[in-house]
Amino acid sequence: MVWVRPVLVALLVGALLAGCEGERDGKMDMQNAAERADEMLDSVLVEIEPSLRWVHGPTTTGSCTVTRRRTVMTVVSAQRRGSLLGVVDRFWRKSGYRVTAINSHVDAPAIYVKTPDGFQVSLTVADEGQVHFDVDSPCVRRSEVADSTSQATAPLDPEAEVIPRPNIHSDFWSAQTPEVGVTARGD
Repeated sequence: MVWVRPVLVALLVGALLAGCEGERDGKMDMQNAAERADEMLDSVLVEIEPSLRWVHGPTTTGSCTVTRRRTVMTVVSAQRRGSLLGVVDRFWRKSGYRVTAINSHVDAPAIYVKTPDGFQVSLTVADEGQVHFDVDSPCVRRSEVADSTSQATAPLDPEAEVIPRPNIHSDFWSAQTPEVGVTARGD
């Protein structure tokens, strides 16, 4: 019995490393993964009506992963966050994404999903209601990663060291009343 735990740990670690190595030997590299992440971000943002204004967040890379980010500059009021999360949740489920977690915190709700090809995607509401979309790639072959070619829809001062809080008003998303016809869960 004493040898079972070390053997199981060794098998688990080996399987994880083999899975990562297998992805590295595949056709997708970090640039391809970044482009795939951009496609996922573009598709969800196009689905949202009225449209949200957004800027690129920083792209980061790990030893075999890449993360693309979009930060929403449209003010989404607390009364309209549920509507936004509902639209995104329905679109992701329709797209075949599997929900891995939902945070229903009133001030900081979030949805986390996984795509059939192993990308982790999230919508999180952070400080002062700022909405963030992130896509984390699975382990892929290492490569250089270029900036996204998707055009941001909100202006950002090129000298800005940080992305400011949301500052673009929307008659719909910034409204201080719930969307007509939308009820709270359980009503």
